Amino acid sequence: MRPFRPGLGPTLVVCLLLPGLIALGCWQLSRAEQKRELLATYAERQAAAPLASVQLLQDTDPAYRRVHLYGRFDAAHSLLLDNRQRDGQVGVELLQPFLDQPSGQWLLINRGWLAWPDRRTPVRFSTPASVLSLDAWVYVAPGSTFQLQADPQGGQWPRLLTAIDAAQLWPQLGREGFAHELRLEPGPASLRLAWPVVVLGPEKHLGYAVQWFALALALFALYLYFGWHKNKEKNHGSRHESAQHL
Repeated sequence: MRPFRPGLGPTLVVCLLLPGLIALGCWQLSRAEQKRELLATYAERQAAAPLASVQLLQDTDPAYRRVHLYGRFDAAHSLLLDNRQRDGQVGVELLQPFLDQPSGQWLLINRGWLAWPDRRTPVRFSTPASVLSLDAWVYVAPGSTFQLQADPQGGQWPRLLTAIDAAQLWPQLGREGFAHELRLEPGPASLRLAWPVVVLGPEKHLGYAVQWFALALALFALYLYFGWHKNKEKNHGSRHESAQHL
């Protein structure tokens, strides 16, 4: 059996890259499991009856819970989440503060999607002025994102943002409010709904994991091949030189 002599350089490269590729594959597997658990929790809580708003505020794990609300929208402080697409069409999502009368708390309600084909003209929307009875569910983003803060001291309303943290919005408005976004269910004041719970499903993460593991396997296979092949060429060259001397 030929000795295995890959050389110092290839060995160092493999020692540096191989653990990283394997770690990335394992991380994608863990993300896939997290997404499966998240989707299972979402499905379970969507099937449950809505909570009263007071119950929601006492819940230590409010993610994806349905809630029944009764109150009014604040049309003066509307937020538009930019770069939201539906069926390839550009648009925004409309979020507005909602004062829930039973709990006395402010909540940030996502009313849904609006088309915005021409950025030279403002987005047009209307807000019901009457007291409304609504059903919504709590959206908690899986993982932290970079937040552009809404600053009520400058600029004009409605405010155009790429992301919003409700917990940081309320102090800026001088209000007591719920720390998470609520997404409206079909009914009064709802626009176009149907949000994806996660951007990447478990199957996407599994696909990425397979890619990372395949790269790790290919790297190791090349390492073995060149370790033996290089030694074979070296031995062949040595024999050739010996024959010439003879």
